[in-house]
Amino acid sequence: MCLISGLIFQIIAFVSLFFILVSITNFCLETHEVFNELHNITNPNPESNTTMTPLKMEMEPKPVLTLVEGICVVWFTFEFLVRIICCPNKLLFIKNQLNIIDFVAILPYYLEMSLTGVKSDAAKDVLGFLRVVRFVRILRIFKLTRHFVGLRVLGHTLRASVNEFCLLIIFLALGVLIFATMIYYAERISADPQDPSGCNHTHFKNIPIGFWWAVITMTTVGYGDMYPKTWLGMMVGALCALAGVLTIAMPVPIIVNNFGMYYSLAMAKQKLPKKKKKHNPNPHMVLNSASFGKSESNSPRNSTQSDTCPLAGEENLGRNRS
Repeated sequence: MCLISGLIFQIIAFVSLFFILVSITNFCLETHEVFNELHNITNPNPESNTTMTPLKMEMEPKPVLTLVEGICVVWFTFEFLVRIICCPNKLLFIKNQLNIIDFVAILPYYLEMSLTGVKSDAAKDVLGFLRVVRFVRILRIFKLTRHFVGLRVLGHTLRASVNEFCLLIIFLALGVLIFATMIYYAERISADPQDPSGCNHTHFKNIPIGFWWAVITMTTVGYGDMYPKTWLGMMVGALCALAGVLTIAMPVPIIVNNFGMYYSLAMAKQKLPKKKKKHNPNPHMVLNSASFGKSESNSPRNSTQSDTCPLAGEENLGRNRS
């Protein structure tokens, strides 16, 4: 019976994974011109039965892609309803981030389908907004965390490294403000005396424009759309690149250590043997006695550790065997 149940669960997980990949692929193909068709957008004339001249041309995906998306949404809706019906704690189910993503990705499709035949201006505005927010469907990629341990490890790492990310953003913001100001005045020093603004010879017309250059330089991307043209500006650019490398390199090892820790815990949890039903050596023991359920293996301390730390469960297992 257990083998059949496990096989059914594996089949359902495979089907869910298949529809997730199909939905993401369909979403990407909708943006390709090969899978789009031109349609005339017209407004009916209220005074006659004739139709007015087309106002504009609009690109819409082919019906095949719309049909595929509808099938995927039907599966996701069925899966969502089954999970919310079978969940014993509805409040905990609603607070789950993955379930919120499921609901947000499903809802726009039904709203768009319900407003397709409406001719009012307000409905058209809402329909246009829903078509813009189609990108919400890409959030279904996060549903893969239910099937891949590596993605769950990445999520735990990002959650545990919030302080390091905030520190990195603060360092980067300070560097951007400092070097954007420095590059602005460094370029103005060599300006032409006949230039009242002092900015005709450089890309850095003001300090806010320098923010973009400072971010790109500190992150070592370097698009080349903005660059200094004076020797003093080149020196500031070199200092900005070096400071960016050092700024990014400081918090990164902490984030890497967090990832290694969660990855090792996840691998250790997978290697643990499956829990089996415990044998009661004394079946005649009174269940409501004071000593029942207070052994070392059943203590609240060990159970809490086993739930939060997979290595603690392995340690308790070795203690019980000894």
